[in-house]
Amino acid sequence: MTSILFVCLGNICRSPMAEFIMKYMARNRDDLYIASAATSDEEIGNGVHYGTVGILREKGIPNPGHRAIQMKRSDYDKYDYIIGMEDSNIRSILMITGGDPYGKVHKLLDYTSKGGNIADPWYTHDFETTFNDIYIGCEGLMEALDGKA
Repeated sequence: MTSILFVCLGNICRSPMAEFIMKYMARNRDDLYIASAATSDEEIGNGVHYGTVGILREKGIPNPGHRAIQMKRSDYDKYDYIIGMEDSNIRSILMITGGDPYGKVHKLLDYTSKGGNIADPWYTHDFETTFNDIYIGCEGLMEALDGKA
């Protein structure tokens, strides 16, 4: 079983979007465990942002009952891949984990030819662009997991 943790600042927009997209892509597989978490404690216990719920619903991707949680140091041992959405997430992840000795921490768009950061729709209000970036990132990650990348 391969385990993947998607991480963003609050765990109400980008990381749950990535979690649900990846779960949708992997719906016919039983070899992946997929979850998401926040680097901050600002949104702990809150549900998914209505903009994320809306775009996922529009795209036909289920997104049941998620509540924001904060990443813990022990998550480094629990997960095979820890995937941040942007540079600041990566810095925060590394502070939480105390480093990345096994090379588990990556940005999602590193699995694409595009590279770069995924904009936070909390600030941009552009959930469509965020969805598209996360979707291609998840496709690239899935290819890497399958040894095709």
